[in-house]
Order: sequence, then structure tokens, then C-alpha cells
Amino acid sequence: MKIMILGANGFIGSALTAAIIQGRPDWEVFGIDLSDNKLGDLPKSDRFHFVEGDITINREWVEYHVKKCDAIIPLVAIANPAQYVTNPLRVFELDFEANLAIVRHCVKYKKRLIFPSTSEIYGMSPDSVLDEETSSLVYGPIEKQRWIYAASKQLLDRVIYAYGVAEGLDYTLFRPFNFIGPNLDNIDEPKEGSSRVFTQFLSNIMYRRPIRLVDGGSQKRSFTFIDDAIDCLVKIIENKDGCASRRIFNIGNPGNCASIAELATMMVEIGKEFSELAERAAAASITDVSAGEYYGKYYQDIQIRVPAIKAAAEQLGWAPSTNLRDAVRKTIAYYVDLERKTKGGGAA
Repeated sequence: MKIMILGANGFIGSALTAAIIQGRPDWEVFGIDLSDNKLGDLPKSDRFHFVEGDITINREWVEYHVKKCDAIIPLVAIANPAQYVTNPLRVFELDFEANLAIVRHCVKYKKRLIFPSTSEIYGMSPDSVLDEETSSLVYGPIEKQRWIYAASKQLLDRVIYAYGVAEGLDYTLFRPFNFIGPNLDNIDEPKEGSSRVFTQFLSNIMYRRPIRLVDGGSQKRSFTFIDDAIDCLVKIIENKDGCASRRIFNIGNPGNCASIAELATMMVEIGKEFSELAERAAAASITDVSAGEYYGKYYQDIQIRVPAIKAAAEQLGWAPSTNLRDAVRKTIAYYVDLERKTKGGGAA
């Protein structure tokens, strides 16, 4: 099978590429991204073909490889709440417009599309557990620009579904719930308000900055270890007996639902287990900040996200197996080891 991964150097893309190259000898990957720094540890393989490029510029390469491959996985998107607030038009242009062109190529060449939706698509749904088929998708007023990401993803979901009905497009939509794990982000680059929460908190611990909880950190998320998520994605790509065709799957771990405040406390506690990090973790402080101060007036938060995963269990035979403490520990261990290798074991 020939698989095209757009955004192969991203968190999900690099982990998926590694899993395929190391565990699926009959699959071949064609990847594109702006850089390849997360792919450096991959074993050399003639089954992995990578080009450094931008999908909005390298359009001919993209279309040619959609035509050439069997399954297309477009993972290029801005998925950062601060960007939804500060640069909503760029979010729309990349997340919706650029990806719509890829969807249409899949329709034109009759290729299987495996498309990343998002857990944010549920918005402020009142459901305590979010179901792919029945939960309402509830967003705030237009002035709350943070919803442009979820709205763009929702519209693409609806377009893809419609192409399935009208043109017979073979697709799977998957909705990630707060994936964490090795290679999540560059720990040296996070900036307050513009990084994923796990990366920001760990960076704050490592560089002796206060951990800031937006509105007290009462918001709850379901954190999913990347290895579990990739196991699910591989099953979706495999699509045994068409089990994933024209379906939507939440990929998440409802057993790992925790508040942001609980995550912060857990990260500090687990950080103390590592000799290189123990002193910094013990000295870490946790403070509160308002959403308006942290993100700006165009932000609106989601209080709880817990996925229903019955569909993945029944159709794919998948269930997550990594509990939250182990997921946090494995992720921190990766960054402690990386720091040891690159900085000789010390951060100022």
C-alpha cells in the first residue's frame, strides 16, 4: 500500500511514519513537510520518500502523489488556540482552503481519504460524553474568533461526508483528543499562550518559569498517549473488510480525563522522579491567570471533553491502554533524555 502523509514531520505525522516504516514492511510512505527534524531518528528505508515543501506552494507534487498513492492523510493544519484568536484568517486559509483542494483531488482520483477532524469540533456541546454520531456541535458568537478552527473543521467534515454520499468518496474522519507523547513539540520554543498545554507546562518547569492556569485550570481534557493513537490510526489505514470506510472515530482515552490544574500538579510530581529535573520540579510554582489576559478578548473556553470510543472498539477492535500517569511519565522522560543529550543535562 502507498500512503501519502502531508505534514509527515508533525507530532502525529512523524509518529505514524515511524510506526509504518518499522512495523508495516508492505507499506510505502510519501511525505511532505516544511522540515524533517522529527524524522531524523527513523531508520533508513527505501519505503520512505520525503520532500521538503509547502503544500500551498508545491501543488503539482501534491496532486501527482494523490494520484499515485492509495491512502491520503492530510495532517497539515494550524492547531493552536492562540493562533485561532490572533490569526483567524490564516487558520481558515490553511486548515480549510488548502485542505479542501486535497479533498477534491481524492474525489477526482478516487482515492481513500483519512482526514483529521478534531475534538474541538464538539465545541461547547452539553453532552458529558461526546459521541461522533449524535453529539451537537455548539460554538460561541462570531466575535469569539477562536471558533474559526472548529468551524473550519466542521465544514470540511460536512463536505467530506457529502462527497461520500454524492461521489462515493471513501473516507474516514478521526477526531484526536489531546494527544501527548515524545516529539510533541520543541520544548525550547513554546511561548505563553501559543503552545500546547503539556509542552508549555513542561517548558515552564524546565526553565524555572511559573505554570499559569487559565481561569484556575478547571477545564477538563482527556489526554491520549501517542502510541495508543497511532495504533488506532494504523487500524484505520488497514481498513480490514472496509471497517473504517465512511465512518467517524474519536481517538481518545476517556479514562485519562483530568483538569488542567490536575495535569499541572501531576507533571510537577512526576518531574521530581527524574534526578535531572527534580530540583526544578520541586521549585515550580503554579499561579492563576484570566483567559482574557492569557489569550485576549476573542477567546472562549471549553470546559470538558470526554470522548465516546465505542465506535473504535466495535469497528476497529481498538482501545487505549496507557493511563495518564504513565503517559505523562513517558513524555517527560523523552524530554529529560533529550535535554541530557543536547545540553549536557542542564537548563538554566
